[in-house]
Amino acid sequence: MRKFTLLLVCLGVVLSSAGCAINRATATVSPDTEMANTKSFYVVRQPADTRGVEKLISDSLRKRGYLARSGDQLPKAADGTDVVVTYNDRWMWDITMYMVELTVVFRNPENNFPMATGNSYHTSLTRQSPQEMVDEVLTNIFNVVKKMGGSK
Repeated sequence: MRKFTLLLVCLGVVLSSAGCAINRATATVSPDTEMANTKSFYVVRQPADTRGVEKLISDSLRKRGYLARSGDQLPKAADGTDVVVTYNDRWMWDITMYMVELTVVFRNPENNFPMATGNSYHTSLTRQSPQEMVDEVLTNIFNVVKKMGGSK
């Protein structure tokens, strides 16, 4: 009986801690989005971002073969930017600070319409580095674009 009770307690601990291990990665692309001729991206830095997430995003885009710049302000419509990128990063504390959620939005530079959105959410037990979260989000977006037949 004692072993059975111990087994139930252990099972309860495992099941209750499993709720802390949540991760989610999604991407959606507007059906009329055409990115086959996309060459350049401009990542707009969030005013509150002191961690350089905009640089991580632009670096990841460059590694994928695109021209990518980042800065504090939206570029002028005539500067040749094909896609404006905005993002929202959320951080939590659990012994150390870590990025819990990242949402990246590809926008049409002419009208700011969201063409594609990607999201990555990892709680403390499944946490990833900011670079890994950026790569996860962008990979998911480009995979959906590829399935739609609209990428390089």
